[in-house]
Amino acid sequence: MDYLLKSLAFDEQLRIYAVDTTQTVRKAQKIHGTWSAASAALGRTITATALLSQAVLKEKGKLTVKVLGDGPVGAIVVDGNAMGDIKGYLQHPQVHLPLNKKHKIDVKGAVGERGFLTVTKDLGMKTPFTGQVPLVSGELGEDFAYYLAKSEQIPSAVGLSVFVNKDNTIQTAGGFLIQVMPGASEEILSKIEKTLSKMPSISEMMFKGATPEKILEEICGAENFQLLAREKIKYNCDCSKKRFGYALASIAVKDLDEMIKKNHGAEATCQFCGKKYHFTEEELRNLKEGRNN
Repeated sequence: MDYLLKSLAFDEQLRIYAVDTTQTVRKAQKIHGTWSAASAALGRTITATALLSQAVLKEKGKLTVKVLGDGPVGAIVVDGNAMGDIKGYLQHPQVHLPLNKKHKIDVKGAVGERGFLTVTKDLGMKTPFTGQVPLVSGELGEDFAYYLAKSEQIPSAVGLSVFVNKDNTIQTAGGFLIQVMPGASEEILSKIEKTLSKMPSISEMMFKGATPEKILEEICGAENFQLLAREKIKYNCDCSKKRFGYALASIAVKDLDEMIKKNHGAEATCQFCGKKYHFTEEELRNLKEGRNN
């Protein structure tokens, strides 16, 4: 089971999260049939959303992350909530690219360097809050750190990794998020910066068996952090026929009439999990009548 650890480090000068999303990203890869570059891009976005959900949401909050780059994978959409539920999809799942200069999967090439990262938070109030920043890298870790600095005013460092096997299956996936607390010393910030520059990638560490606990130890040393909580992370789609019914009932009357008279029914497919929902001609009529009442 995937999980995320929340911790405070260096006398509460830093808040650090570390997460294993291997099973979650594996499920996403199987559902969408993603190829290597698309798997890495979607997996990194899923991992970042898991970290972000736990860092900025309250007990019942949820958020939607959209990576809208100019690369071949197109739009990436991932939903997350405070309970650790994650679901996501991308526009073009079958994208494979040559390795980059570092002999790694070319995530930047898949996502693109121009575009936007948008995060919409629903905190249970009347109006959700949306923050948007331009993509600064396309590698996604730096992009999410930039979002946190600009939209949340929290100086942060984000590390995201997905190790994809040659047959497109997922070997490991995980990441970390470091948030700088008010009053953090320059000495601690310099120390963390130096550690991160020398630290191997998360996927390399996890490939050798590293857990979120070990990632925290690698970042700040076993004696320098205090665990606050452990949260389960899982791929969970909450779609239902009822929800799709509401969506169908809201479309233009002429389109609903065409489904009834011409198609004698309708089929809706969930983009997040691929599940199909069939609506009979009678069910569509009931939806139309309910709309008119």
